[in-house]
Amino acid sequence: MLQDILITGLVNGGVYALLAMGFSLIFGVARIVNVAHTAFYMLAAYCLYTLLTYTGMGMGLAALASVAAVTALSLFCYRLFIEPVRQHESAVLIATIALGLIFQELMLRAFGGHYLGIPNAVEGGVVFLGVSVPYQRLLILLIAGASLATVWFVLHRTRLGLAIRATANDLEVANLMGMDVRNVAMATMAIS
Repeated sequence: MLQDILITGLVNGGVYALLAMGFSLIFGVARIVNVAHTAFYMLAAYCLYTLLTYTGMGMGLAALASVAAVTALSLFCYRLFIEPVRQHESAVLIATIALGLIFQELMLRAFGGHYLGIPNAVEGGVVFLGVSVPYQRLLILLIAGASLATVWFVLHRTRLGLAIRATANDLEVANLMGMDVRNVAMATMAIS
């Protein structure tokens, strides 16, 4: 029982760490409280469901297409709704709350309020600490860990990461040093 709780906690913790990392990046770099951040994750899940159900795409391709589509949508929303009011924190907060509510209502209207499931990417499981752990949970934990490691690598070993960290540290100085703060914010939005 305790082992099952521990494994479930690790998997859920990996997903929450991804959400927190994205939210922290956006807030740290762009100084935007993006309340709609989790709504984009919801949109990716519904996009994945739609691609798997109606197009017959494989799980890997559908997942990549979902992430690409939602990344493009988030950049579009940033440019259209957030960037014009970025200097006014309360307006940004209202805009992101509105975006989140709009996306939530659109998905409710499109898919209804009942549970929709996405099939497992891998079947089967392994016994670990006396508990049967589905491969799906291990895959989720592996992808979460790889995503966090990739973001760490980008932030600490690339020029883009240096620009992101400089912008997060001091927006005005980064701007004075010739960094295009707007593009850094866009890249951060895409990464998150």
